[in-house]
Amino acid sequence: MHEAVGQTQVFHDRMDPARAAALHAALGRSGAPPGGPGDALPPFWHHIHFWDPQPPDQLGRDSHPRTGTGLIPDLGLPRRMWAGGALEFHAPLLIGEAADKITTLEDVAEKTGRSGRLGFVTLRHDIRQGGALKLTERQDIVYREPLGDRPAVAPPMARRDEASCRSQSFGTTLLFRYSALTFNGHRIHYDLDYCQRVERYTGLVVHGPLLAQLLIAMADERLGGLSRFQFRATSALMHHETADICMGDDGALWVRGPDGRQCMTAVAS
Repeated sequence: MHEAVGQTQVFHDRMDPARAAALHAALGRSGAPPGGPGDALPPFWHHIHFWDPQPPDQLGRDSHPRTGTGLIPDLGLPRRMWAGGALEFHAPLLIGEAADKITTLEDVAEKTGRSGRLGFVTLRHDIRQGGALKLTERQDIVYREPLGDRPAVAPPMARRDEASCRSQSFGTTLLFRYSALTFNGHRIHYDLDYCQRVERYTGLVVHGPLLAQLLIAMADERLGGLSRFQFRATSALMHHETADICMGDDGALWVRGPDGRQCMTAVAS
């Protein structure tokens, strides 16, 4: 077990109705935004809260907080991606009320895969409001070696037996707004030159949590509420691509790229 496992940080915030209204607009949702005192915050919208702003000298090459300066240890692996996560919704978070997020470094593991050495970090976030536990989230982050000469690993292909499907386009404005609302400085979401020259993507990378947000919204609508949601990212989606947001009759969800590749899978209940 890594020596850092078990360390915690505590963040305090208020579920600001102005931020909820801003995300409502950014996502292009119809109707009036949630925001009245006591209104429930839609599921997964807590990601626009509990910012952890760091000064420039605490940022890495990718403008994300540098590893080794907070809970996440420096594994010598510079490339960061959100690999997936799992959420348990105990009770709705209420807009306008203060909340606490207790973040615990739950696991650190190193492995070697087809793409080289990998570091897997799991964070657990317990969000409490009014003394009650409202949400438990596990966040899986993968760290990778610098790009070398290894051939790219072919992504899996997505299912085509969906019962519900929505086409979703992305652009620089949406990615900028989502980065701003989540205070995410990761350059892969807004710096095209960095994406192409350093990370060798063909475009800006759509945030994994943004894709998860779209899947959660579909599941919440179809199921009439959520108790659990689990997702895993399998292939990056670029800002210039149109994706299909899909759900099957078996409760499975997925994001399908324009070439049929699987970008994310999820299950909800």
